[in-house]
Amino acid sequence: MITHKKFIDDLVVKSNISKYMEKKLQKAGFSRVEIQKTPVITRITAYVTNPGKAIGRGGETIDSLTESMKRRFGIENPQISVVEVKNEMLEPRIVAKNIARSLERGNNARRLLHMTIKDIISNGAMGAEIIAKGKLAAKGARAKTIKVRQGYLPKSGDVVKLVDEAKVASYPKYGAIGIQVRIVQAGTVFPQDKRKKFKDAKKQKRFIVEAGEGEEQMKSNINQE
Repeated sequence: MITHKKFIDDLVVKSNISKYMEKKLQKAGFSRVEIQKTPVITRITAYVTNPGKAIGRGGETIDSLTESMKRRFGIENPQISVVEVKNEMLEPRIVAKNIARSLERGNNARRLLHMTIKDIISNGAMGAEIIAKGKLAAKGARAKTIKVRQGYLPKSGDVVKLVDEAKVASYPKYGAIGIQVRIVQAGTVFPQDKRKKFKDAKKQKRFIVEAGEGEEQMKSNINQE
């Protein structure tokens, strides 16, 4: 019971640290954070698009974050490092934020999601899913959900832990929209029975679901040649 409580507490602390660092490193293009505890130190790795802004002049930003980890989160000996993301199209949070900004500029949601998931797969992802939910049309229209999924993407079981995921909110003039992006990275190793489902890349399918007020209106499977 104590171990279970500690596990929950660690998840809460990690979530709070991630939210805090996202706020502080927003201009550096924050994507995600990894935390590794050892008996001596706690390694915190922040993945960003602009490491220079994350580090700051003379390392002042990192020094400030280090002190914050001690003061706000009670981490005795934090060691913070900054890593530049290798491919922005494979980072769920960055992809979701780009979608959010595009929707706020008035871009068509359906077209935007189709283009984005195509770019994700073309950049090497094994599978991906994008969900946009909320006021996706003009003011006064019903809320709806658009889902776009392509490639292999597990939905249940322990293998779900191997899927990278991010959720953000967009605020266009006609109402709030929730955006969820899930990506299976290239080279992800699944159990043998799961890998068989993705053996032939030509059999990939894209699933599109559009719903209004929580009810499914249309569903189609499109085979990619």
